[in-house]
Amino acid sequence: MHHKSPVAITRRFASRAARAFTVFEMLVVIAIIGMLVGLLLKNIGASWESSRISMAEIFVKSSVKLPLQTYSMHMGDYPSTAEGLQALITPPASKADRWHGPYFEDAKLPVDPWGEPYQYRYPATKNKRGYDVWSKGPDKQDGTDDDIGSWQ
Repeated sequence: MHHKSPVAITRRFASRAARAFTVFEMLVVIAIIGMLVGLLLKNIGASWESSRISMAEIFVKSSVKLPLQTYSMHMGDYPSTAEGLQALITPPASKADRWHGPYFEDAKLPVDPWGEPYQYRYPATKNKRGYDVWSKGPDKQDGTDDDIGSWQ
């Protein structure tokens, strides 16, 4: 009967332990990479949402301002709440003779970054400028804390 020396047995176990440790190391590395990817995606998502909020703020505070002012100069006043922002694209029936639009370049109403129409009210209830323009924000619900308005 042939017995292996203790050194050979030790080497054999050491070799298996090294292979097992390598597999364990790979699992740890994969887990760490997974956590890093998760954090990265979370940060990108938060950054994307922040960009969408900024885009809505720019529209309600700046981009819609010139079309509304130009309309007001031509028509003598801002569109009524009932006429809405649509009056910047198509002439209100009773005022078609004075209308010189469309007042948006694309001749269509932009939607907010969440795909919802911007809201409009004249006379304003929140803004000193005469009109309120706002996005319902990420939750797409009007009158909630995440609304983004021209008065903010």
